[in-house]
Amino acid sequence: MVTGMEKRSRIAEFLIEKGVIRLSGYAAAVVLLLILFFILREGLPFLGVYSFSDFLFKTDWYPLSGRYGMLPLLTGSVMVTLISLVLAVPMALGTAIFMSELAPAKLRNAFKILLEILASIPSVVFGFLGIILLGPWVQKVFGVQTGLNAFTAGILLAFMALPTIASVADEALQAVPRSMREASLALGASRIQTVFRVTFPAASSGVIAGVMLGIGRAIGETMTVMMVAGGSAQIALNPMAPVRTMTGTIAAEMGEVVMGDDHYRALFMIGLLLFIITLGVNTLSGVIIDRIRRRQGAE
Repeated sequence: MVTGMEKRSRIAEFLIEKGVIRLSGYAAAVVLLLILFFILREGLPFLGVYSFSDFLFKTDWYPLSGRYGMLPLLTGSVMVTLISLVLAVPMALGTAIFMSELAPAKLRNAFKILLEILASIPSVVFGFLGIILLGPWVQKVFGVQTGLNAFTAGILLAFMALPTIASVADEALQAVPRSMREASLALGASRIQTVFRVTFPAASSGVIAGVMLGIGRAIGETMTVMMVAGGSAQIALNPMAPVRTMTGTIAAEMGEVVMGDDHYRALFMIGLLLFIITLGVNTLSGVIIDRIRRRQGAE
């Protein structure tokens, strides 16, 4: 016989499961859809007065002259992101491997705390350090006209993305069963061979997820790149040249535009493209991770 207390307990569990938990899950999807709806509502009218092909492929961003070619902003974002990934991924994976496979427990905990501290530093602090310290150093060492350029921004973004990649990769490596390591060592493999031929491949899906999160962190960063990338809307293949990113453009210009005019709509179109790029990166990462898991399951 079910007592009154058991009934109340079941009702509470039902309300938590069907109410609070489900509503929390649906809330994220609803907020995302509302953001997308708002961006579309404010940005799409721009295509009625300006060609999408001109917007995407023209090379001059001069809003005061009615020219909204965002290709320099796109290339600036891509260059800064690539520089940051080239620097961040090796450092982050090396940190994760050291923490997971080589470091003693106390040292691993210390590194986890340091990564959390690094991740919590505000982006404006990184930008300030870039202007005061890193920018002048880059200018002096490489003999360029200004240290505020894509390379400087990429270095700072690398340190901002590093904690995310390293933490996720470390958790993925930790999730690999210990028996796999022991079996590899018992067969005569060294610790380094075990790491790169057994542990790392087994954790590859989690490692890729961490890298993709790092890409999203770098693409979406605003304040740091706005402060140290140079702010020049030009197509430059030289990493030592000043550039301007899409996020930096939105942050720098949104406060000065007239609500509802072409410039206002163009900034929302940039936001829409950022949304599409981020969605594409996340979708691609999901496909890659799914294929890796299927291949590992088949093996």
